[in-house]
Parts: sequence; structure tokens; C-alpha cells
Amino acid sequence: MKKILMIEHYAGSPEMGMEFRPYYLSREWVRMGHRVDILAADFSHLRVKNPKIEKELQPEMIDGIRYHWVHTGTYEGNGVSRALTMAQFVGKLLLWGRRIAERLHPDVIIASSTYPLDTYVGQRIRKYSPGSVLIHEVHDMWPATLIEVGGMSRRNPFCVAMQIGENSAMKNSDRVVSLLPLTEPYMREHGLGEGRFFHVPNGVLPEEWEKTEPLPEEYERVFSDLRKRNRFIVGYFGGFAISNALDVLLNAAALTEERKGRASYVLVGDGEKKRELLEQAERMNLQEVYILPKLPKAAVPSLTAHFDCTYVGAKNSSLYRFGLGMNKIFDSMMAGKPILMAVSTPDDLILRNRCGVMVPSNEPQKIDDAVKKWENTDENELKRMGENGHRAALEKYTYPRLAEEFAKLF
Repeated sequence: MKKILMIEHYAGSPEMGMEFRPYYLSREWVRMGHRVDILAADFSHLRVKNPKIEKELQPEMIDGIRYHWVHTGTYEGNGVSRALTMAQFVGKLLLWGRRIAERLHPDVIIASSTYPLDTYVGQRIRKYSPGSVLIHEVHDMWPATLIEVGGMSRRNPFCVAMQIGENSAMKNSDRVVSLLPLTEPYMREHGLGEGRFFHVPNGVLPEEWEKTEPLPEEYERVFSDLRKRNRFIVGYFGGFAISNALDVLLNAAALTEERKGRASYVLVGDGEKKRELLEQAERMNLQEVYILPKLPKAAVPSLTAHFDCTYVGAKNSSLYRFGLGMNKIFDSMMAGKPILMAVSTPDDLILRNRCGVMVPSNEPQKIDDAVKKWENTDENELKRMGENGHRAALEKYTYPRLAEEFAKLF
């Protein structure tokens, strides 16, 4: 048995909401006989429900995992208030590092927050935990994301701090785990030693696809009408953010309507760009685009069962040189539907698993070309493509399997 300590600012659970990965991996490790403690903040914008705590490091047992909540205060958006909660979280844990080590005696320390500053907490706890192993897990490429997508200057004090933290993590961690497959060359440039890089992607939990919630009547009416009219349904589910390039998808839908194609587009979700997308669809007078409210995660299998293919897109960004890691890719594979991937990247995840097609970012015509081809493709061929994705999800990307791969690093 190993005593595992995970430092994850935004860790959630099925009841609280995202982030789910820390919970999924930890639950599997508990099932394998390990003890898992998670240090997390008491507030996260990703959760639908945040814990109410009365004292610092207040413990809470969730499915065999012991969470320890750190009070950081609340915030909105990605401004100064969020940065202050990061400073609170890291600062408090640095002060308590020795006490945490002496109380929990971890064998394995995993620094896994979105931002790299938690490496300092991990390094401090390792200092007081003889024989322990420090693993740094990279979710997002900070500060590269802030600079290349957010438009922040490399000289911005926040970016400078993140870069120093990233360099420290690369140089001082015993192992580095990346959710993205093509990050090793970049990490080596920032101090990572040879043989210390490992890729453990996102994944799926098969049991979540076995017990599904039915769709609300509003959704059933939409799909019933589309089926009666023999429409080919291109589906999207997830966030309505600028990074998902849904405006490009609507431009592709306009091309489909211009050529009087058989495809209809159903977008399900919520986010900061939803109002703009609704206005765009109205302005373009799109008759075969349906934008529906967000559904609970448990209803996603019922939703995707109505799709003929799923869309995953992104704005053109140099960040995708690091590969693909979006959760919706693996959910789409599990759904057993062909995937239309509109992302410019050297990662051939979709082609490698023979579960869809890949077209460049920001090219509506290429999206419509792919849709046009699939409108006229034999149903059995599309079914085989979807089955390939489903099989790959079960064979390669389930959390029980990913937890075993990760555990080899212990």
C-alpha cells in the first residue's frame, strides 16, 4: 500500500462537479488498496457545489478518498481575484508543509493543479517525507496558454511567476506526467531530465454510460422532428467558449444550407459565448441549427445516441502542437459516433484510432465538405467508425486502466 497525497486546487467529485480526473484516479487507487489524501481549495468556479468548511484543512471522506479543504475565498472570471486565490492556496500549504508531511507521511506526492506553482508545495512536503516521490502532473501548458491564447506578455509578472514555477517543476520533480502527448521536447527545454516524462491522457468511466438519464421532452421533440425529416445530425456537447470554435461550426452550417444539404446541427451546452452564437444563428437565418440548454453529465449518453456524428473543434492555435487532450474527445469515442475533429494539430489521435476525420481549424468549407461526404456515406461504414472509437475508449482510455498506468510510476 502506498500513501498518496494529491495537491489539486480545483479537485471535485461527481456530486460537486469538475474537476473529475483527480476523483476518478484517486478512487481507482483506493480500490487498488492505496490510501489517498487530496489537498483542495474550498471554492472553485468549475464546481456546481462547493464545500462549506469551519476550519482549515477540514477533512471530508468521499468514496474512500480523504479531501482536506483549504479556505481561499471566491472569485469570478480569470482576473486578479482568481490569482489571489492561487496565492492563498499555495501560500498556506507552504506554511503548513512540514505539518502536513508529519501528519500524512506520504510515499507519493502529486502536484496536479492547473497552474505550476503547486510544485513548491510538493517540493516542501517531499523535504519532510523521507523516501517519497514527487510527481508533477501537467493539465494545461501554463504560461504558454496565457501567452499564446490569452495574449499576455511574457514580461507580465504573473506569466514570469508561472514560468519560474514551471521550470522548477521540470527540474525538481522525480517524474512528470502530461495529459498531452507531445509535450516532452518543450519540457526538456525547460529542465526536464531524460526518462522522466510520461503521458497519461484523460479518459472515461464506463459505468457512467451504463446508467443514463433520459432527455427532457424539449430535446426529444427536436430529435423526433429531425428523424421524421431524415436529417443527418451533427452534434456538439460541451462548453460554449471562444476556444471551441462554434462560430466556425455555424459558418459551416450556413454552407450546408446553401447547398441544400441533408445535415442539421444540434449544439448542447452553455458558456460565455452562447448569447453571441444565438445572435449569429439568428442573423444568418440558419434554419437547421438548434442550440439547446446544458444537460447534466448523466444525460450525455442519451443525447449522443441521437447524433450521427459528433463535432470537436478549436481555434487555430500553436498550443495544439502539444497534442489533443479534451475530455469531449474521449466521451465522443465512448458514444460510438464518428468524430469530426476540426483542429490543426500534429496529433493524429482520431486517425490512429480510425474513429473519424480531421480537418484544419477555422475552415468552415472543410467542415462542410466532411459533412457532405458523410451525408452520402453508407450507414454501416459510419457505424464501423463509431465502433472503432468505442472499442478504443474501452481498451485504452478507461480510468481503471489509466490509474494502473499512473500507479506504475509509484
